[in-house]
Amino acid sequence: MKKVKRKIIKIDEELCNGCGLCIPSCPEQAIQIVDTPKGPKARLVKEFYCDGLGACLGSCPTGALTIEEREAEPYDEEATIARIKEVAPEMLDTHLKHISEHSQELPEHHSHKMPKGMTSCPSAQMLHWEKKTQLEPSKSLHGAKAPTPTTIPSELRQWPIQLHLVPPFAPYFQNADILIVADCVPFAYANFHQDFLKDKAIVIGCPKLDDIDAYQEKIEQIIKTANPKSIKVVHMEVPCCFGLTHIVQEAIKRTNKKIPFEDITIGIKGEIKK
Repeated sequence: MKKVKRKIIKIDEELCNGCGLCIPSCPEQAIQIVDTPKGPKARLVKEFYCDGLGACLGSCPTGALTIEEREAEPYDEEATIARIKEVAPEMLDTHLKHISEHSQELPEHHSHKMPKGMTSCPSAQMLHWEKKTQLEPSKSLHGAKAPTPTTIPSELRQWPIQLHLVPPFAPYFQNADILIVADCVPFAYANFHQDFLKDKAIVIGCPKLDDIDAYQEKIEQIIKTANPKSIKVVHMEVPCCFGLTHIVQEAIKRTNKKIPFEDITIGIKGEIKK
């Protein structure tokens, strides 16, 4: 492939500590962590996966990432989309939105064509926020103040939460207590936020309706990259829901990591089963 002079990411391996925080910040998934004699380091997978727009720069805590202009393989949008679909399909909408917002900054040799039927969607945009210290009074659907003495705050601190959508390298998983929950649990268990979600990173899923192989692979990726402090699975008492426990236990086993694990069953009437 003929090289062109263009902007592309530069990684200073002396500064890189291999934390992996740059990976979820790269919409093109052009960066990977590799083992080197000096420990894990970030490197480009292929030059043609990097669009040179620098979306990953602000994520590096050591300043190892910069943009340089040099001879490199031209950016290949078709190959990049194929890679995203293979390794991180939850990032595809983020990539398309990123390209759309920065289309005027792209060099002449780069042409972007949005795949047929694809639209930019915020459903997979990764967000993380801190707990608010003050809450506004709750209101009813008609605008009047709700007749409750206090407002129960949400304990959710991230987005997305669906297991198919969460990036395994998301910073909110790093060294966290991770909660893996069956979809129906928050509807059955009324005090879910305070009893389970508080101070946890969460993913949700349904082992009956979704792809369990994809679930297991994603959970393995999270465990390998995040080194969680603990994992708790909360599921319903119906037989199909116990599959979630099996998926997580198998993922832990395959990673050969010793992680504190807890399994909790919720009855269909909202009680915790012993």
